[in-house]
Amino acid sequence: MVRLIGFDAGKRDGQRYAHVEGYSSELYDYQYPLREWGWDRDACKARIRREGLPVPVASSCFFCTGMTPDEVRALPQEQLRMIVLMEARAAPRLRNCEGLWRSTTKGLRGREARPGSMTRFIRDEGLLDPHEIDRIIAETPAELLAFLDGAAQVPLAERPTMASWLDRFNAGA
Repeated sequence: MVRLIGFDAGKRDGQRYAHVEGYSSELYDYQYPLREWGWDRDACKARIRREGLPVPVASSCFFCTGMTPDEVRALPQEQLRMIVLMEARAAPRLRNCEGLWRSTTKGLRGREARPGSMTRFIRDEGLLDPHEIDRIIAETPAELLAFLDGAAQVPLAERPTMASWLDRFNAGA
């Protein structure tokens, strides 16, 4: 059976490809058609447009450690708030990293400099109101823990969902 992998011929995917090059499996024969055709990301987008289709957005999670600064800048407020909440909730236990981006990068080799914390980036870029960031950091982790403790006391069939808490969190925006 053939498994087609979508690594393109660009520099970034070239690094990913280098990690798996030569990997073999008893189940699959791996092929990399975009690399075979010499298509980088721009060539892929151009072909999609030529076919009259919209170019899809990146498919990573909004809290992915691989998000670029431009991708974070493009996120809606609701997802920016969730990033702040996630980092605030994790902060007491962080020992070896600053946040979702792990550690600060200086912007060498064509990369944009950025802090290790997406929250710090969101604040520095003015993507959310600083008072809202401060409130989320100061209050929301405790509110989340209180919700989880309360939910644990309710029989499973009647237990409020995490989605219900997130809806209330997002309504407070």
